[in-house]
Amino acid sequence: MKEVKCDCGHVNPYGTKICGKCGMVLGNEKENKLIDMRYEGSARRSQTYKKTIIDKIWNFFSSVKVGVTLIVIALIASAIGTILPQEMYIPSTATPAEHYELEYGWFGRVYYELGFHNLYSSWWYLIIIGMLGISLLIASIDRFFPLYRSLKKQGVTRHDGFMKRQRIYGVTKLEEQDINLEEVKDRLKRQRYHIREENGHILAEKGRFSRWGPYVNHIGLIIFLIGALLRSVPGMYIDKVLWLREGERKEIPGTNGQYYLQNNEFTLEVYDKESEEDKQYSAAIDKTGTIAKTYQSDVTLYERKGESLPGEKVDLDKLKDYKIKVNEPLKHDHYALYQVDYKLDELSTMAFNLINKKTEEKYGSLKVDLNNPQKKYELKEGYSVDLISYFPDFEFDEKGEPRTISKIPNNPAFIFKMHTPDKPEGEVSFVAIKETVEPLGENTYKMAFNGVETQDVTALTVRKDLTLWILFTGGIIFMIGVVQGSYWNHRRIWIKRKDDEILLAGHTNKNWHGIKRDIKQAIESTSLSEPMDQLEEEKSSSKGEVLNG
Repeated sequence: MKEVKCDCGHVNPYGTKICGKCGMVLGNEKENKLIDMRYEGSARRSQTYKKTIIDKIWNFFSSVKVGVTLIVIALIASAIGTILPQEMYIPSTATPAEHYELEYGWFGRVYYELGFHNLYSSWWYLIIIGMLGISLLIASIDRFFPLYRSLKKQGVTRHDGFMKRQRIYGVTKLEEQDINLEEVKDRLKRQRYHIREENGHILAEKGRFSRWGPYVNHIGLIIFLIGALLRSVPGMYIDKVLWLREGERKEIPGTNGQYYLQNNEFTLEVYDKESEEDKQYSAAIDKTGTIAKTYQSDVTLYERKGESLPGEKVDLDKLKDYKIKVNEPLKHDHYALYQVDYKLDELSTMAFNLINKKTEEKYGSLKVDLNNPQKKYELKEGYSVDLISYFPDFEFDEKGEPRTISKIPNNPAFIFKMHTPDKPEGEVSFVAIKETVEPLGENTYKMAFNGVETQDVTALTVRKDLTLWILFTGGIIFMIGVVQGSYWNHRRIWIKRKDDEILLAGHTNKNWHGIKRDIKQAIESTSLSEPMDQLEEEKSSSKGEVLNG
């Protein structure tokens, strides 16, 4: 690809449309056609290099159409993710596949099967966001540097063809009396134009920084997208729910076993319509029943000491005690634990007696921990019970087989095998609340319900976001670019003195009425003719020809 040499002697890169020194139009464009000044006619890489695979990839991502298409695809994909709640927002006790089907029917099942329940962390969504970021970056580089070089090196003296093919253009014929341009320059300076002179020619310019507004926008968007992508990196972003029973200690999810939390006590305070202080809530209490006034979890935070192998007892150091309330989270090491929900009187243990069905004689009792049941329970000598199966949240499936729909003991059911001296091989019994089934025939013995214990459960949201400052920074930079490009515009006025005439031309990236007003104020009460808007003149002429026709 050969460089292009202008008549003025300046050598321009291949693909340049306007000479970087004198402004002469290069190539075979029509002489009466207005110059495309978007990138100062400078050569862009995507318009010049088209041979290698790198060129083709560059040209693909530098295309505005490709960028807009990726934005539309990303918006559509993001909208799909809002049709149903994402997995992180469904109850942690539910199995995702069953939850979506039970709650939303066949549509929920399809939604889950297509992976839309974890859309924002899916590989294909991250690829779309990554491609959008690459497109913004390459499109910006492809346009920024050629534009920067052209504006930095732009000359004062412009070719006659350059002047005549600007949208704002006018010619003033010199009479016997010369025109003093000092007054024009002073007026332009008062309008905050920067004046440069060369051989009697003038370039007045202001607002060049507004040209970088779109590129500042792109920088802000790229930073924002980087922050969004970093949310998929382990340890950068966590938003999980921790259900913790009174007296229970658990690893805090997302901390890789570094921190543990113990629920010492859960406290619920409700509005009392009999109280003078809460009398205003009487109608709401009558309508809905109990209304929570405040609830809190008294917890203890622990940190793991050293490393431990899987299954090995973890050695913990106590860090602090804290009372977590609504809007008063426990914060430590970038983690925050918020009080978001609770459950009162969840089933904790169930007690049973092994009895003879006919004589009702008792042969011992056992207590099943519904959150950590044993496999075998020894009673009096010669009597024992095996727990064959346990269903915390029991229901029958379509085939009539027992199953559990969650790990929470909302409706526990058990399959016991009872061993006695007279029946050492054991008898099998299916026991649920208000239901006992003997699947292998009538039994001599049965498990009789003998009481239940409950406990309160607190729900805490565990959050960690190391990307927030990145997203915030990207958003601020983006808004700076919006303001920069929206409230200012780049205006240039060229005045060229020739032997018997003065040429005046103007260009702006937007707000043509503004630059025409500036020129009018600058040349007012001088002998300079007011330039015309060639585009409006062309439209008027075309409209007149149509009417006459």
